[in-house]
Amino acid sequence: MSEQVRVRFAPSPTGYIHVGSLRTALFNYLFARHNNGKFILRIEDTDQSRYVDGAVENLIKSLNILGIEYDEGPDKKGDYGPYFQSQRLDIYKKHAMELIEKDMAYYAFETPEELEEMKRLAHLEGRVTAYDRRARNLTHEEIQKYLNENKPYVIRLKVPLGEEIKFNDLVKGTIKINTDHIDDQVLLKSDGFPTYHLANVVDDHLMGITHIIRGEEWITSVPKHVILYNAFNWEVPEMAHVPLLLNPDKTKLSKRQGDVAVEDYLQKGYLVEALNNFMALLGWNPGEGETSEIFSMNELIEKFSLSHVQVHGAVFNIEKLNWMNNEYIKSYDLDKLLDLSIPFFERDGFDTSDKSFLKKVLSTIRVYLNKLDEIGDQARLFFQNEIKIESADSVSLLQNENTKIVFEQIIIKLQGLKDINTDDFKQVMKDVSNETGIKGKDLFKPLRIALTGSESGPELPMLVNVYGSEKTIKFLRDALKV
Repeated sequence: MSEQVRVRFAPSPTGYIHVGSLRTALFNYLFARHNNGKFILRIEDTDQSRYVDGAVENLIKSLNILGIEYDEGPDKKGDYGPYFQSQRLDIYKKHAMELIEKDMAYYAFETPEELEEMKRLAHLEGRVTAYDRRARNLTHEEIQKYLNENKPYVIRLKVPLGEEIKFNDLVKGTIKINTDHIDDQVLLKSDGFPTYHLANVVDDHLMGITHIIRGEEWITSVPKHVILYNAFNWEVPEMAHVPLLLNPDKTKLSKRQGDVAVEDYLQKGYLVEALNNFMALLGWNPGEGETSEIFSMNELIEKFSLSHVQVHGAVFNIEKLNWMNNEYIKSYDLDKLLDLSIPFFERDGFDTSDKSFLKKVLSTIRVYLNKLDEIGDQARLFFQNEIKIESADSVSLLQNENTKIVFEQIIIKLQGLKDINTDDFKQVMKDVSNETGIKGKDLFKPLRIALTGSESGPELPMLVNVYGSEKTIKFLRDALKV
């Protein structure tokens, strides 16, 4: 590309970070890095009624945790700041007045009550409830009179009528719309704050944004923005509107059907790498011939292209996320995984003072973990001092004469070992099988019941490696008493 790519993520500080916003931020980040461009964070906080204290700090913290690094933003120096829209009000007012001078915008003085009555009548008459453009007909004298009286006003976009707006979306293709179907949108509100439309266009131009990558819910705003770009005689950036995230029933992803906040997934123990990998594949694919679904951030950067973003909605499949997270957990560096896991051990009341023991436990159970908040259920077995055997069939199996022979032989061999690892245990079982002639399920099934209380669970060599010889002997002796 002839000019440096500059993209932006421009959230509103209204609370938690929606996973859809994360996907938008991630796509922008991947596109910028793939093209050696810049990724800008801009806070669109002009709607003060929806502002939530702490939301900006939480947003920045989450992006840092996720490794989505921006080059310019509220806490990073750049040549195009400030990066809070609430600190740029003079800029927007200046450009709104420029539009008035160009006859591309106009003052409107209706009260909220008058606007509500306008909508009510339009609804009763079956008409579109958009603003009826009545203020377009005000004379210069009327406007000046209202301004002199300090009558509250907004500034509206003067949409040119009877024209066709056409633009090419890098995902959706060519889109056309007749200007007669476009509302005379408010650009500057009576409190002096801009609406999304004016602030968005002005900031994207002044900040040198070359590509706008955002959710498809904004695509209906593009014609208004194109009109503004043309009014200012500015070049329109390239645009790409990515598909919505959907529930499995193909409805728009919402909190009613499950978690939608990024923080919820991090708190449940989804790994950052898995979450980024999963989100990148929602509405994008690496292209034909690629069979893997596991990609590092560097691999995603290398492969990412807007040409492979799909047109239609992407289903947020929690089972797929669980599978992917399990794949990452199984292959994660064990020391790093332990650091991430300790808060989950502590949350479930386990003693975390012996890191060596915790590491053995984690190594044994991680193959069964879809997310780290499942550690408690999987690890509980290793912290108990008694095995409860409640099944009558299991009790009956333990009372078999062969079981007694096997257990006694194992105890003898374990007593000769100061400690035991997986290889030691495999050799012990091989020797016991050869010496007793007992093998297969007759050998291992009673042993599993004695050591876990169940016929299923972790692999026995790994289990005994965590227990150690002393605890294993204790459980076998307890089982012999049955």
